[in-house]
Amino acid sequence: MDIASIVEGLSYNERKLLIALSDLKDTASPADLIKAGRFDLEVEVMGAASWLESKGLVKIEETVKRFVEVTDEEVVKKGLPERRAIMIIDASGGRMDMNALSEKMPNGEDKIAVGWLKRKGLADIAAEGEAKFLVLTDKGRSAVGSKMDDEVLLERMRSSPLPENDGDPKIIKDLKGRQGLVRDKIVTERTITITNGGKEAVSSGIELKKEVTDVTDRLIQSGEWQNVQFRKYDVGTFAPSVVPAKKHPLTRLGDEIRRLFMNMGFSEMSSEYVQPAFWNLDVLFTPQDHPARDLQDTFYLDDPGRIELEDEALVQKVKDIHEKGGNTGSTGWGGTWNREKAEAALLRTHSTVSSIRYIAEHPDAPQKAFSISRIFRKESIDSTHLPEFTQIEGIVIDENGNFDMLISMIKEFYARMGFDQIRIRPAYFPYTEPSLEVEVFFNGKWMELGGAGIFRPEVVEPFGVEYPVLAWGFGFERVAML
Repeated sequence: MDIASIVEGLSYNERKLLIALSDLKDTASPADLIKAGRFDLEVEVMGAASWLESKGLVKIEETVKRFVEVTDEEVVKKGLPERRAIMIIDASGGRMDMNALSEKMPNGEDKIAVGWLKRKGLADIAAEGEAKFLVLTDKGRSAVGSKMDDEVLLERMRSSPLPENDGDPKIIKDLKGRQGLVRDKIVTERTITITNGGKEAVSSGIELKKEVTDVTDRLIQSGEWQNVQFRKYDVGTFAPSVVPAKKHPLTRLGDEIRRLFMNMGFSEMSSEYVQPAFWNLDVLFTPQDHPARDLQDTFYLDDPGRIELEDEALVQKVKDIHEKGGNTGSTGWGGTWNREKAEAALLRTHSTVSSIRYIAEHPDAPQKAFSISRIFRKESIDSTHLPEFTQIEGIVIDENGNFDMLISMIKEFYARMGFDQIRIRPAYFPYTEPSLEVEVFFNGKWMELGGAGIFRPEVVEPFGVEYPVLAWGFGFERVAML
């Protein structure tokens, strides 16, 4: 398109901006243009600049600078929880009962403080009988009379936002992990420069005339339409693309987790929502009088009320294991195993049912499989519980599988999900031994995200599995919320 045609289609603000840039030596920021009295609002400047850039008449350059600023001045004035804690402990001679600290720092602040004291190596916990004491370390005693690195950074942020690359990345990350203490501040600086095409347009003799873009009934009835200049309608001008929809955040996270497991060599497995209690509970060596089977925990169905078990050989093996331990060396649960209870139809209460069905079809090593599965439990709805949620399930059958391998795989998974502090603690599940629970450190506290373990012989023996089976089930929505 020739320059005359382009100029003919320019809006009032576009013409105004080209003339202003020409007067201001070809380059200016929105702030410069407003200061010079050429525009009143930045949105007017950038709206005109965007259209001119699409026509090749100006060039927009953006520089993005990231800062960190304090959002909770009160915490900085009062002092970080660990700072107040070491001062209180120091005043008590460098050693203090944890219950006494709780009285000095009520409303759970002591728990936050203890977490950071341990993390920073400022204090150790010593047990004497049933009492527990906090004892300042050498580092803690040194911190009594001097500011810690994160405190120095916070003081700098109080005076003005701190450029993100001017501070220790690890300290800044820890400060961001403290809920509501600091936040990112992004400053975008824009410069608009007129191009040769823009200069040519200005030199062609641009005039500033108010234009009419809409034909209204008032214009027609009053006859004003004969004395106004209508803006030319350009059917070939640039228009932004419109994206009608986006993937749901949980769908995006599911895709990310799915890619992560696929990259680690896992296959995806699945199972139906409706299961007989046999596959959901009995095969997993959950006793038939276990509280999890109660109506308070499980959704049982009326239609169908039962699902017939067809594999008689497998049924007999599971029955024998429950009553006597089968050939596993276990004594089982004793009593008489009830087939009617095992055939009760229910909505699956955990995604481990997918794992055990997969093992039944793939008993030979090596195997690696995962699922992202919806499960159902009769929970009371509150801020952290719903009657349906999603689990990230996984199993590994390996000749050399052991507890260390399980822990390493769990830590690798959560590290790839962005958690740098992960810890393992003992747990109990009827179908794994040993068992563990996983916690990650977030916003100053440890949060449980799931359980794992090695399937007991009573679980895998009916399927002829000869090697260890590592298994885990993690909370999907909890990861999403974090």
